[in-house]
Amino acid sequence: MTSPNRMILVFMATLAGWSGACLAQSPGEAVPLVRATAQTQPTDSGETDAAALLRAGADAWVLATAKLAGLESYGLDGQRRGATPAGEVAAVAVAQDVRFGDRARTVIATIDTTGNFLRLFAAGPDGGLAEVGAQPVALGFAGEGLCLFEHPLDHSLHAFVVGDGGEIQQLLIHARADGQLDARPVRRIQVPSTLKQCAADSHGHVYASEEAVAIWRFNADPEADLGAVIVDTPLRGRLEEEVGGVALYDGGPGRQLLLASDASAGRINAYDRERSGTYLGSFQVGPPGAGEPVGEPGRLFATAAAVGKDYPSGLLLVADDDAANTKLVSMAAVVDALGLPAPAVAPAQAPPVPPPAIVRARVETVPANSYGDAADDPAIWANPKDPGASLVVATDKKAGLYLYDMQGRVVQFLADGKMNNVDLREGFPLGGKPVVLVAASNRSDDGISLYRLDTAARRLVDVAAGPQPTGYVDPYGLCMYRSARDGGTYVFVNGDDTGLRQWRLHDAGNGKVRAELVRELAFESQTEGCVADDANGALYVNEEDTALWRLSAEPDGGDARVAIARVDGNPAMKDDLEGIGLYDLGDGRGYLVLSSQGNDTYAVYRREAPQEYLGSFAVVADAGAGIDGISETDGLDVSSLDLGPGFEHGAMVAQDGRNVMPVENQNYKYVSWSDIAAALGLELR
Repeated sequence: MTSPNRMILVFMATLAGWSGACLAQSPGEAVPLVRATAQTQPTDSGETDAAALLRAGADAWVLATAKLAGLESYGLDGQRRGATPAGEVAAVAVAQDVRFGDRARTVIATIDTTGNFLRLFAAGPDGGLAEVGAQPVALGFAGEGLCLFEHPLDHSLHAFVVGDGGEIQQLLIHARADGQLDARPVRRIQVPSTLKQCAADSHGHVYASEEAVAIWRFNADPEADLGAVIVDTPLRGRLEEEVGGVALYDGGPGRQLLLASDASAGRINAYDRERSGTYLGSFQVGPPGAGEPVGEPGRLFATAAAVGKDYPSGLLLVADDDAANTKLVSMAAVVDALGLPAPAVAPAQAPPVPPPAIVRARVETVPANSYGDAADDPAIWANPKDPGASLVVATDKKAGLYLYDMQGRVVQFLADGKMNNVDLREGFPLGGKPVVLVAASNRSDDGISLYRLDTAARRLVDVAAGPQPTGYVDPYGLCMYRSARDGGTYVFVNGDDTGLRQWRLHDAGNGKVRAELVRELAFESQTEGCVADDANGALYVNEEDTALWRLSAEPDGGDARVAIARVDGNPAMKDDLEGIGLYDLGDGRGYLVLSSQGNDTYAVYRREAPQEYLGSFAVVADAGAGIDGISETDGLDVSSLDLGPGFEHGAMVAQDGRNVMPVENQNYKYVSWSDIAAALGLELR
């Protein structure tokens, strides 16, 4: 079984999904030579690995690694301007004007190989560098290259460090209370052999060069599927023996380029990122004026921003290890050499979907013990006498039921079967006393598991009067309903055959509960998440690929239903629609919150007519607290009751399908309703 602490890219298996660089250039075809406009002086150490561009106002500097001489800076004319001690520097990357709270900083990240550290610097208005890292961040491996990625959703800054042993370490850079920067490990990815460099684009992709094997592309967002594919490889593509550096050029439609140094061939390859990495051609780089081309082009850096008078369409930096310097190449000359057509006119696009509001979880639970897709659905019990002692019941669909406290600690675990969904209702009459009744869909016996929550002992007690079969081969979603009309308590369960069934729960005597089937419904496709509105007698069901439906929750309510939200009618939502919860404001008012699993957001609709869409939110990482975001949510629950400190106005508890920072088994996150309400302008109870 794969360790939950490491994501592994299995090379041969992934070749089947290779994006396939087209062989556009015929064998033996002449490779054009592009002369550099300028080149830097050789470094003082006589060695260099990488360079990046630092912009400050109208001025710009080339920052180049110089091994034990640290970082050296050069003007666009190639003349040395200064040096910054930084240990033995192997790589450098720059992120311009990144916001940390209310302050913007230009961050320079380096790898110091004296102890294999990530070190962080900030640039002043004159281009001078000052170390701002709280401490060097130990990598635990020999770093070779790095790149920086600013997340488009919350503008958080991520560093990717690639290593000699095939490591890819993602770290989240954040500001501490004292203003210094720190970095927290997010996830680790592994390939079989040495990686040299990486580059990240604004669309959420990272490209990494595995020296003798391939150019990889994968998703930069740690909350997204890894989505790793091979762009090019010496085995089947346009690379001769090994790939060195990679760089990205965003020159507009038709000029979204990936540049890669085909080092052993002495050339740089260009690929079209808008056409799945289609090979566009190659070029060599020579020094200004005259002289032989660079023998083995090394690490690369590219920008489409205008840089000085000589680089109106951007700049390419090429590390030349033999000359111990950096070549400055006009991207306009590169485009001409490749024979690219004039920039395409961007097609008319639909108005952009407003970005979701941003919130952060305040608590996360201990991870489930089961590996893989295990955690699924929670239910919240609010303790009216001691809100801070409230509890969360949650499923492990491979093993049983968890009972968590409001700090996310395990209070109890019951290994009673493969529990998929869970819900609870207070006030069920059992043995002449009102109890908190908990129901869960159990995929081990295809039945309904029933428990009494002993609120004093903080324990779940089995109260099922023997097996309570659902009739489904594989029961999925479950929710409970307390009828205001007759006081009855009901449970709904849907299954793998698009059906939905309703049972009434009865006191069977001897402290046991039995279920009586009272209604059957059918949908067109798979359903799972559901929630009942007790006050209004309504049932809401998510048909995963289609819509959120409202229908009567009463057993004689028939099968008439109304679509409250359709997947194809709201561009802010993307299937699957999964968990759903209800925030009760009283008097029949409130909000419905549903998991839009396909884009890792949560859509909010008004509970009362006309039940309009009010906006969406995403839950992102809180680096300072060490709590990652929430993604690929199956189940969720919402409460408007006081749940203790930080959750006085209720909370959303949601399953996290990808638990990172670091990578661990799935768990649940607690989000304060106060934070959700503030982000979307909603009411509090």
